[in-house]
Amino acid sequence: MKITEVKVIVTCPGRNYVLVKIMTDEPGIYGVGDGTLSGSELAVAADLEHLSQLIIGMDPSNIEDIWQKVYHCTYWRGGPVFMSALSAIDLALWDIKGKVAGLPVYQLLGGQSRDDVWVYTHAHGRDPQEVEEHVRSFHEKGFKFVRAQLTGGYGGYGGPGMLKRVPSGREGIPDTDYFSPEKYLIETPKMFEHLRNALGMEVNLLHDVHEQLTPNEASRLAKSLEPYRLFYMEDPLRPENKESFEMVRRSSTTSIAMGELFTSRWDCLPLFMKQLIDFIRFAPIHIGGITEAKKIMAMAEPFQIRSAFHGAADIGPIGQAAAIHIDYAIPNFGVQEWITFHPSTYEVMPGACQLEDGMVKLPQKPGLGLDIDEELAAKYPYQRAYMPIVRRVDGTYHVY
Repeated sequence: MKITEVKVIVTCPGRNYVLVKIMTDEPGIYGVGDGTLSGSELAVAADLEHLSQLIIGMDPSNIEDIWQKVYHCTYWRGGPVFMSALSAIDLALWDIKGKVAGLPVYQLLGGQSRDDVWVYTHAHGRDPQEVEEHVRSFHEKGFKFVRAQLTGGYGGYGGPGMLKRVPSGREGIPDTDYFSPEKYLIETPKMFEHLRNALGMEVNLLHDVHEQLTPNEASRLAKSLEPYRLFYMEDPLRPENKESFEMVRRSSTTSIAMGELFTSRWDCLPLFMKQLIDFIRFAPIHIGGITEAKKIMAMAEPFQIRSAFHGAADIGPIGQAAAIHIDYAIPNFGVQEWITFHPSTYEVMPGACQLEDGMVKLPQKPGLGLDIDEELAAKYPYQRAYMPIVRRVDGTYHVY
């Protein structure tokens, strides 16, 4: 079997996605992948167009060899754009391999390692009472894990610390949020105190800081949240300086999750080796695909670090499915972030994973289990978009 074509598809059914179809000379055999990188979609698409020429004529079953060829081809390797492009190719190759074998991908990764993949979803509100109501609504639907955020700014991050929003005045250009940590550090523990008093200790609650804090501020927050048994506190610090996590770790036993912005095993290793985190948060479609994600989770296992793969709306149903297949196969699974997509997204990418009582059903179809409707995708052209802009209250750009 030979690769004959790599189709790059940029589409916007609800939001922008960067997808690939790797075609082969075997009739009806092709693979689908996801390389979406929010705010940089066209850069990933251009990289995919460039890299695709390297693999034309290669045997798609040789996934490791293709991965290494693509990874080393540029000499200046790595980074979010390049690794997202490589991930899209890698997912499509695993999809092909599963279809040829007649097996779902998790079977090719060692088979089913667990009965259930638990997921968490996002609860938010303008005050603790409203957050409580939102958490209860998800708990009643079967979710045993819920992320709790006070509304404010981008996705609730920063909560009451987001003091104001200034409109950009230009279509397609994001507004600017202004953040001050003082009120956030006061109000967030109050929210969790309310939630625990109202809901008890058994509901698994999570919280996302989204790199809003300094090491000292993050340490204070972790210590103040300790009585409320968070399942984990996510992304307390910016990802560049790994040594900063030592201060947070020493200050508290609150579990820490990190890695949403990681793009390589070398981002993960310093935190693994010093056991500075409890959960690793990377997205398989940003780290090098299924091939690399499986290796990183094997490195995490001896340090008793579990997965909590990023799974927000910037990762489409194909990328979501790739994470689920890995979740079912690895022994050190923790929890999976879960999002419900726009209806048109499911139409463009039919076959998405299904949720039932807060758990993802075991995929049964060969490969990743999804397809791409190219004609329908073409009806949703790319829409220029950027990531949110955050400044401190004095006007300087925030560390995010």
